Amino acid sequence: MNPIEPFLKKQNVLILDGAFGTELERQGYDINDPLWSATFLMHNPRAVAKVHEDYLKAGADCVTSASYQATFEGFMKRGVSREEAKKLIQSSVRIAQETVASFWADEANRKDRLKPLVAASVGPYGAYLADGSEFRGNYGLSQEMLEAFHADRLEALIEAKPDLLACETIPCLLEAKALASLLKNRPNVYAWISFSAKDGKHINSGESIQECAKVLNTCENIVAIGINCTAPQYIETLIEQIRAVTQKPIIVYPNGGATYNALSKTWDGVSQSGMHAKMAYTWYQKGANIIGGCCQTTPEDIAQIARWVKYEGEKNGRIAQ
Repeated sequence: MNPIEPFLKKQNVLILDGAFGTELERQGYDINDPLWSATFLMHNPRAVAKVHEDYLKAGADCVTSASYQATFEGFMKRGVSREEAKKLIQSSVRIAQETVASFWADEANRKDRLKPLVAASVGPYGAYLADGSEFRGNYGLSQEMLEAFHADRLEALIEAKPDLLACETIPCLLEAKALASLLKNRPNVYAWISFSAKDGKHINSGESIQECAKVLNTCENIVAIGINCTAPQYIETLIEQIRAVTQKPIIVYPNGGATYNALSKTWDGVSQSGMHAKMAYTWYQKGANIIGGCCQTTPEDIAQIARWVKYEGEKNGRIAQ
């Protein structure tokens, strides 16, 4: 069964979590590493669990594993075996699952809620390169090469049994096609695909978001299409573009509005995350129904989204007051 349907039926919006790597940084950790947040799977899994816990307490209906930059190639460069790399990749899902289970064991956390989901993050090839390529998409690889890169990690994550896969920050249609191809013979595996975009009509490769949505619209186990790690000012127009060609749920979780500097591995500019929940309500009105945050957003942003989702549910009789 499509895992997002019960949430959309109950409250019309599925609330995602927010930033992971920048949230670790906000808590005082150093994330300047080629593995980014995935290095914490090796050295500090408790810090990973704490971020998940904070988002669950804020009201997230879905937490995303710390596997965005977790790859066989990346871990093996650190000197671990292929088998150990697989265990580390799968541990990202296990940590999230255990955190959800612990949260759900407290009956007080179940009030007016469905049990939160775990989405296994599948970052793009550019995340492995750790040079900002996910904001360009100019890999110079064929679809077959991209499938070969993603296949083993995808299989490892599926074996860990998350509720669904989060194929995110995808900068080019070719990589989306590669992921969809790997999933097409897995009818019981559900995934969303979200692109990184450079303006209100085009993903970072320059391709039309409408073209991307059209292609994915025919993929049955792609349960949502949308945008993440993109400046919030482009989201309204991108939603309109996507909705024009698909009836699938639209997922949006933009960043705080700053620009990523691949050289310094920092974010330049001022984050608008304090306005995130207010903007998120506008995205909901435009037609997005899976909403959260990406880099620089915080648990407080998610808590504010949860407040208006609850208000909307009470107003429309979907959630008991």
